[in-house]
Formats: sequence, structure tokens, C-alpha cells
Amino acid sequence: MSSTRSARRAGLLAAAQRAMAEHGAGVRLNQVAEEAGLTSGAILYHYPDLQELLVDANRAGMERFYDERLAAIEGLTDPARRLVVTITSGLPEDAADEEVRLLCALGGEAARNTVYAVLLTALYDRQVAMYQGILDAGAAQGVFTLAGESVVIARNLVALEDAYGYRIMARHPTLDYDTCVELTLAYARLATDHPLPREHR
Repeated sequence: MSSTRSARRAGLLAAAQRAMAEHGAGVRLNQVAEEAGLTSGAILYHYPDLQELLVDANRAGMERFYDERLAAIEGLTDPARRLVVTITSGLPEDAADEEVRLLCALGGEAARNTVYAVLLTALYDRQVAMYQGILDAGAAQGVFTLAGESVVIARNLVALEDAYGYRIMARHPTLDYDTCVELTLAYARLATDHPLPREHR
């Protein structure tokens, strides 16, 4: 794929993400076109099937919550540091986070749309596996003393991310990014028997 075509595709995916975050998962073609600054016909030239565009946009938006987080911890050898970085990178910094708004929209639509349900389930499973790998490695190295099965702790960490992420997006007055990170770390500290020091920004 040429660099021009890749850039055009990335622009369409970003426009579709913004449109879905604004209008929900039932977004219309003209709303995506408006975000992209193109005509509906131009969108259909590149993506004859709007649903395919929306699925690709959702998949691209989810990369941050798995692929980019894996990349962020790739060079880290300390399991505790890997766990802290994974936790701090899993929450939206504020309610303006479009990618999290998109996930919230998908969550509301998943009961009616099998494709979105599959995408969200796959993302959840990959995030659980990511956490579980960190926990198992830490336990094997004697860094963590796990309070239970690693898969259970991993599932709870992802659930906390989801719950606190939603509260941040809902502008809860006492649950901002730093507070939610500390609350999630508090559970992780209990679950790993490790202080998990955080490097503040």
C-alpha cells in the first residue's frame, strides 16, 4: 500500500472514529463524510461498505489499549514497572478522550451488533492475557506474591479500567485520572503484595 493511500485510509478511519464518538455506533454515511471533509461518494469510493469502514475504525481505535501498551512496556524488565505502566496507560486522562468515547459507544451497541460484541470481547480477552502475562512473570521471578489466580487478578484489573474509565468520561467530580489510577494501583498492590511505586508525571 502506497504512503498516500495509507495516509488517506488513516484519515478515513480517524474521521469514522470521531463520527462514531459523536453520534454513536449507528452513525450515518453523511456524518462520517462531514468529519472527513469529503462527499459521501468519496467515502464509498474507498469503502463501498460503510459497515466495513466502521469495523476497521473500531479495530484501529482499540490498538491503543493493547498494541500500544505492549509497545510501551517492551523494553522494561522489572515486572512491577511493567504493571504500573500498563495500569497508568489504560485510563483516559479526561472526558475529551475520543477513543474511549468510541469504546463507550460500542459498549452500548454491542448487545444489538454481533460484530461490535466480538471486537469488544476480543479486546477484553487480549487485555486480560496482557495483565496475566505480567503477573505470572512477576510471580515466577519472586517479585509478586499473588493473592489469587493470576487470571482472576487480571480480569479484575481490566474491569477496574473499564469502570473507572467510564466514570472519567462521565465527568464524575471526585474520580479524575490520577484518582482512578491510584484506586486501581491500590487493588494491584493488595493482589501482588508489592508497593508498585508510581512515577508521577
